[in-house]
Formats: sequence, C-alpha cells, structure tokens
Amino acid sequence: MSARIFTPDIKVEHVISFSDAVFAFAITLMALTIDIPDLPPNLSQSELLQRLDDFYPQFEDYIISFAVIAIFWISYHQVFDHIKGSHISMVYLNLLFLLFITLLSLTTTFVINYASYQIPYIIYCIIVIMTSSLLVLIWWYATKEYRLVDKGMNPLFIKGTFFALLSIPIIFSISIIISFIDLDIAQYFWLGIIPMNVLIRYKYKH
Repeated sequence: MSARIFTPDIKVEHVISFSDAVFAFAITLMALTIDIPDLPPNLSQSELLQRLDDFYPQFEDYIISFAVIAIFWISYHQVFDHIKGSHISMVYLNLLFLLFITLLSLTTTFVINYASYQIPYIIYCIIVIMTSSLLVLIWWYATKEYRLVDKGMNPLFIKGTFFALLSIPIIFSISIIISFIDLDIAQYFWLGIIPMNVLIRYKYKH
C-alpha cells in the first residue's frame, strides 16, 4: 500500500494537459521579462527611432527564445501523440522536462539583459541542451520494447524521431563552440535544426 502512494496512476491525458499549462506559463513569464522603454510624449522622430533601435535587441532575443519554446511544444506533442500509456518513470521524466522549460523562461531574462555577453548565452544553451535531452529520453523510454507506444509502430519512424529530437542538443552544443568565435553567428546557428530535421526525415521516411 505504501508503494502505491509513490506510484500514482496518472493518465497520459492528464500529463499532457498539465504540460500544456506549464508551457503557457513559461511563455507568459518570458513575455513579462521584456522591459518596454519609457517614451516621453515630446520625443522627436529621430529620438523615437533611436529608442526603438535600442529596444530591438531585447525584442530579437524574445522572438528567438519564443521560437525555441514553440519548437519544444511542437516536438513535445509529436512525441506524446504516439504515447498511449503512462508510467511513473515517464511522469517523473516529464516533470523534470517541464522544470527546464520554466528555467528557459527565467534564463531568457539573463540573455536579454546581457545579450552581448557569452556566459549568459552558454548558460541558456546548456538549459536548452538539458531540456531537449530529456525529451529524447522520454521518447527512448516510451519506445524501448514498445513500452508505452503501439507495438505496430514502424521501427524507422521510431529511429527517425529519435534522431530528429537529438538534433536539438547537437545543434546547441555546436553553437556553444561557435560562440567562442562569434556570438552572433552562434545564435543564428540554431536555424540549422531545420535542414538537419529535413535530412533526418528524408533518411528515415517510411
């Protein structure tokens, strides 16, 4: 009976609903980190443009960070669309994954305030790597011996999805290395996720 207390029977639908709520909270928290500039009413047009230009780096970092969380949300649902059952180990992995999703929102503030510094960027990348690695682990756990997925699932699809998810921590790990050379290039290197995923899907199409 005591063991049952620590192994609750949580339905996969409840896991997904809770996760969606955390994603929504993370995006809201991230939006609150933007420091909207105070614009006096007597500004000239050139001064206004200068204020907006100063604000642009914050806006750019927010858009990039929003895109990262959006990619995680899409990837998360692509994974859980195929998970038919639940297990306490998977639930704990999911909670750990969501913890890092919220940390992404918090570290966004750090990156926005110190956009020209390498250390905040590296910290952010490490959080992304941990988050994406946990999603890879959830997929591996669910598909190992068809533990939580349909036993008729195509092995090529399982492998292709695994490598598509793995592309995120790989790309961000490489971007950390690039940041020692050029921080701006490192930030845009994230876009490499798109062609890498296209190649993976082509290789493992079924």
